[in-house]
Amino acid sequence: MSLSFNPPLSSNPLGDLILNAGAFLNPKGDIGLQVEAFCPVRCRFAVLLLLSAAPLAIIAGCHRAPPPDVVATVNGKDILRSDLDRQYQIVKISQGEAPQDPSPEQADIARLTILRQMIDEEILQQRAAKLTVVASDEDVNAKLTEMKAPFTQEEFDKQLKQRNETLDDLKREIRRQLTDSKLTNKEIDSKINITDAEITNFYAAHKSDFNFIEPKYDIARIAVTNAPSPQTANLQNNKASSEADAKSKIQVLRQKLENGEDFGALAMNFSEDKDTASNGGDMGLIAESALRQSASPDVYDAITRLKPGQFTDVLPINGGNAPIRKPIGYAIYKLISKEAAGQRTLNNVQVQANIRQSLRDGHAQLFRTAYIEALRDDAKVHNYLADEILKEGAK
Repeated sequence: MSLSFNPPLSSNPLGDLILNAGAFLNPKGDIGLQVEAFCPVRCRFAVLLLLSAAPLAIIAGCHRAPPPDVVATVNGKDILRSDLDRQYQIVKISQGEAPQDPSPEQADIARLTILRQMIDEEILQQRAAKLTVVASDEDVNAKLTEMKAPFTQEEFDKQLKQRNETLDDLKREIRRQLTDSKLTNKEIDSKINITDAEITNFYAAHKSDFNFIEPKYDIARIAVTNAPSPQTANLQNNKASSEADAKSKIQVLRQKLENGEDFGALAMNFSEDKDTASNGGDMGLIAESALRQSASPDVYDAITRLKPGQFTDVLPINGGNAPIRKPIGYAIYKLISKEAAGQRTLNNVQVQANIRQSLRDGHAQLFRTAYIEALRDDAKVHNYLADEILKEGAK
């Protein structure tokens, strides 16, 4: 695994803008949505694709026009334009200030991609209702109470306001996430069985990967950024909105660690690193040379002085290019283990656990992708926004 000590925020210009709205289709079942606002060349290519499909506009014209506030239907259930616009704004705002607004083509590409994810989401929610695995009011309220626990009511209300979200909006989002998790557990996770034979075969095929030519560090981190973005990566949907907020948040988390709270649980609930939060902050095994090259000297020195189970003080996350680098966030690192150089055998318990988890994650991702494709095949879906774009392109 490569090591990155940069925060999970893009600093690319508009041409490479990645818009994030959670993690909808990841194998963990979190809501995630990534939309790339293509550069001008990509836009022209995408528009050509749309125009090449212009004859489909004739077919689209055969359908009865929907109400103006409906952009799609899934088995007769409307998806409203207002909901699409809201999701689009969340995605747009999550990137902070862009050098310029996206072009109309870029905006349409983003909206089509977001709408596709909303359609898939509705398909999953309808499937969950059919299987009676929809999250209950008790489930939602329990999760809401858990989310509010670290904050005063004033702080919690401030978080909602920053996200341009009402309490009812948050409850709907909680219900959807919990429902998605229940459906995934029932239909996918519970059916995955990793056998000893699979583990043995994987080890035989990747034996060289377990021969370390240098020491490796298994590191976890909790990261907080000071960018005023509503984008979140954790279970609590918690995001620092300013430098002061980020510093306060990381200090509170450091104190929780001092009080004995679990590092992995805090990372899952509060870390803003989208790549590691869902794994309890685990960054995986990192070769000593890669750690030295990727981390700042202060971070490298702090980590290499740790004993397994220990964690660092609060350390800055620096952004920008050398020699001009400035703190753009804060992190706490934990050394899970240090592996000496040499060959790891299959008898090693950690080797078996790592292989089992890797195989399970791979199976879950594959099965979830296939599962939603199968549900989509059986669903009656009409994308009216696509019809609108095709009609405009045919003029």
